[in-house]
Amino acid sequence: MADSSPARRTRVLMLVDSLYDGTGGAERFAVGLASALPRERFEPFVCTTRGAEGSLVEALDAAGVSHFALGRRGRFDLFPFGRLARFLRRGKVDVLHCHKFGSNVWGTLIGRAARVPVVLAQEHTWSYEGQPLRRLLDGQLVGRLADRFIAVSNEDRRRMVEVEGVAPERAITIPTGYVPRASDSGRDLRGELGLGADTPVVGTVAQLRPQKALDVLITAFARLPGDLGAARLVIAGDGPSRAALERVAADLGVADRLHFLGTRTDLAAILGGIDVAAMSSDFEGLPLFAFECMAHRTPLVATRVGGLPDLIDEHSGVLVPRRDPDALAKALAELLRDPARRESIADAAEQRLHGYGMTSIAGRFAELYDTLLAERGVSGRAPSTTTRA
Repeated sequence: MADSSPARRTRVLMLVDSLYDGTGGAERFAVGLASALPRERFEPFVCTTRGAEGSLVEALDAAGVSHFALGRRGRFDLFPFGRLARFLRRGKVDVLHCHKFGSNVWGTLIGRAARVPVVLAQEHTWSYEGQPLRRLLDGQLVGRLADRFIAVSNEDRRRMVEVEGVAPERAITIPTGYVPRASDSGRDLRGELGLGADTPVVGTVAQLRPQKALDVLITAFARLPGDLGAARLVIAGDGPSRAALERVAADLGVADRLHFLGTRTDLAAILGGIDVAAMSSDFEGLPLFAFECMAHRTPLVATRVGGLPDLIDEHSGVLVPRRDPDALAKALAELLRDPARRESIADAAEQRLHGYGMTSIAGRFAELYDTLLAERGVSGRAPSTTTRA
């Protein structure tokens, strides 16, 4: 007798700290991955341990992805995790995919206690400096409880193993993918700032925190040669380092040529209004901002850290040593003076981006989920037609 009723889809829960406008690339990637998983085979959910509102929540709603927030109020507010444990058990979640340190720690503990078949932890950006507590939790807790600990670059995986002691067989590399943003309002950045079409403009979009080393970028900007004295620097984003960065700009005498835009969601307008993008980070995973630059044909100068050397070759961008404002200033000046090279870089970067499409990356994660579930003896989740005697 033929039974054509399909088995239920594999239930995947993405766990992340929060979803707000202005949060980083990890949150956007988690939303993008949940939205891109093949819906005929997977039923995705997203849980934030704290709160969620804004464009990322709207993106989940548009994609038909169910989501809920635990509403934790602080580091020691653990009671809301009971709701997560109940959802994992009652919802019969097959895969718990945690993103970033806090969710990795709590997710692996609660996922194992709730007997979720497959628990994954993913680190998106971390310096892997060997800080004792972080090394202990990553190497001995997350690295042991998670079925796989995912790095977004080969360099991050190497440091995960060598510095933090994660078992090599549990650490794997899957790059992040490009998650296009919703189309923005088409604002005119140069018109907004009163800049002419011929004004050289350098820009970046980042959370203003120490990791991004934006003081190095401001220093490099201040060291641009005299023939670029009319250049402007645009920094979009907000964060705890803003006041310190404003003081750096004032001390270097460039405050009148630097524009702090605050949190912005109209990234296309920003990238469309600048000549050269810059990243001065001390460390990165595989930053989505680099993908954004490629997609919007804005040439990027970035520090040679994390997965950026995997993504950017000599034709598709310019990499410089970290904490070297002179090298950064030189690279920025060369591109500002050379429109033809900027165009060439934009062409090469646009082509290179094709290998990092979200559909392709989601396929790699789907394969990982299937493989690990099969190893745990969990099968028959995808729709299928079976025949019984």
